[in-house]
Amino acid sequence: MQNTFKLTSPYKPAGDQIEAIASITGFIKDGSKYNTLEGVTGSGKTFTMANIIANLNMPTLIMSHNKTLCAQLYSEFRSFFPKNHVEYFISHFDYYQPEAYLPRRDLFIEKDSSINDDLERLRLSATTSLLGYDDVIVIASVSANYGLGNPEEYIQTIQKISIGECYNQKQFLLKLIEMGYTRNEVDFKRGTFRVSGEVIDIFPAYNEIEFLKIEFFDDEIEGIFIYEALENKKVKALDSVVIYAANQFIVGQNRLKTALNNIEQELAERLEFYKSQDKQVEFERLKSRVEFDLEMISESGVCKGIENYARHLTGKAPGETPFSLLDYFESKKKPYLLIVDESHVSLPQFGGMYSGDRSRKEVLVEYGFRLPSALDNRPLRFEEFINKKANFLFVSATPANLELELSKEHTAEQIIRPTGLLDPLYEVRDSTNQVNDLKAEILKRVAKNERVLVTTLTKKMAEELTKFYSKEGIKVRYMHSDIDAIERNHLIRELRLGEYDVLVGINLLREGLDLPEVSLVAILDADKEGFLRSETSLIQTMGRAARNINGFVLLYAKKVTKSMQKAFDVSNYRREKQIAFNKEHNITPKSVNRNLEDELRLEDTSKTLDRLRKEKIPKEQKALIVKDLTAKMLEAAKRLDFEVAASLRDEIARLKKDR
Repeated sequence: MQNTFKLTSPYKPAGDQIEAIASITGFIKDGSKYNTLEGVTGSGKTFTMANIIANLNMPTLIMSHNKTLCAQLYSEFRSFFPKNHVEYFISHFDYYQPEAYLPRRDLFIEKDSSINDDLERLRLSATTSLLGYDDVIVIASVSANYGLGNPEEYIQTIQKISIGECYNQKQFLLKLIEMGYTRNEVDFKRGTFRVSGEVIDIFPAYNEIEFLKIEFFDDEIEGIFIYEALENKKVKALDSVVIYAANQFIVGQNRLKTALNNIEQELAERLEFYKSQDKQVEFERLKSRVEFDLEMISESGVCKGIENYARHLTGKAPGETPFSLLDYFESKKKPYLLIVDESHVSLPQFGGMYSGDRSRKEVLVEYGFRLPSALDNRPLRFEEFINKKANFLFVSATPANLELELSKEHTAEQIIRPTGLLDPLYEVRDSTNQVNDLKAEILKRVAKNERVLVTTLTKKMAEELTKFYSKEGIKVRYMHSDIDAIERNHLIRELRLGEYDVLVGINLLREGLDLPEVSLVAILDADKEGFLRSETSLIQTMGRAARNINGFVLLYAKKVTKSMQKAFDVSNYRREKQIAFNKEHNITPKSVNRNLEDELRLEDTSKTLDRLRKEKIPKEQKALIVKDLTAKMLEAAKRLDFEVAASLRDEIARLKKDR
């Protein structure tokens, strides 16, 4: 079979990457379902993953437990595979508050969400690429485990058209509406179409830059063209094209009719139950809510909270495994690779998703806010996920017993770093005066233009420590769970840029942050046994200093706990192997040199926008400015810098209004 994945990199595998790549590739080609790559921080696990993908030539799903790591992986794999389809699939909500009911307070909390248009487009792009191409790599968060539409139903809604074929224009337009597109002659944007005589323009829901122009002669298609949306400029002509639906829950008319009938039947059964239990409040509540939803679905094909009727829309039986992104891979009927990055954290998170979702919805069902079928709008159970048809690769510096037991002897070790860097040296100091002692160490690093990470046990301590060091003249920020993904990305980038020197956090600093400028990691209260100071957490945290030749770890404690000692034993074992390898191959360690991308920064954008607001711009110049800002907006969105993209979008809208 021809290799469709083209890995592009100036580097070649080095150290024990070579053996790890060969081992994992061999395991999977020999039919091993579960495999583990145990790779130390800074050993180039991502590059190893890329080589394994290229060797196996399989569609690949890479899953991680948070959006920050997904964004980093997306950027790296786009650079590794620029000629292949690298897609991004994470939650499309900027803000999401699920509906819930608190019986003790008789308080119903309505679902409240803010959909990110760019993320929604990227999700659609991922599913359409999976249906249309084989060379697909999807970077996904836990969203991949949540319910999605039936891929077979989605395929059936596809509309393929070719030049010379005949289509009744009215039926063609009705088909577009059935696919979730809306007609809009004024605000032509993705997910809409417009009609001018015998010309139909369609803006695919999965494309931000280009739209389709379909030219008819009577009922015969005479021309199919791709147009660049910003300048309304023809890009190329096509002989045929495939148009995909506007969202993954779109179903055909037959399925929709069946779903409506099934919902009505379930409603009748549930109302009869409430009547027999003399629960009049729940009876009326459910009756009014579901009847309103049925009317909306019947009229427009959608309703608020339509995902709660997913079981009926997808034709699944009660309790049956719901469709998810993984089913889009399996719909291809070909082997695929599923890489779980930072598996020691990701797998437990996947395992806990179902129970939390179930407990909330059971209350909604009991009190008449939802039909029982809403319970089947859920994430995958862990056993459903782990038994998918994929070839699994668990990747972690500290794989847990679960991964190792599943993989058995199919485990590869990657301890040697291509840069020759060793696991950092460490020192335990008394925690009595840890704040002031650390201050002195921070100042030493700042003088060398190096960065510092500090881990605390609580959010309050992170904030208080940040305030204290700030008053002492140290440029410092803090990062914890209340800070959203976009802001976290800004904080990490600004640390690397040197806009501040110290980043204080809790457990958010453990996995996946590539920060070669950091030479000191300080762990406060290291002897407080628990999740944040477990063996795994300590190893991961210490690893943050492993990308700098001056990397050093300070642990403040009153005693050396069992977890600390185990972490030290692992670090010492790795250092011995690394030193021996460097000596044998005459390697001189050097710091990781990871260039910062040439990014559009928020501060620069703000200055540009302020200038535009103050200046009186001639009308003939505004079109050029809009074009330039639109290009920057799209570039920011591709980089997942959505805050910048949103600012530019708002400015573009203002300029267009003034034209």
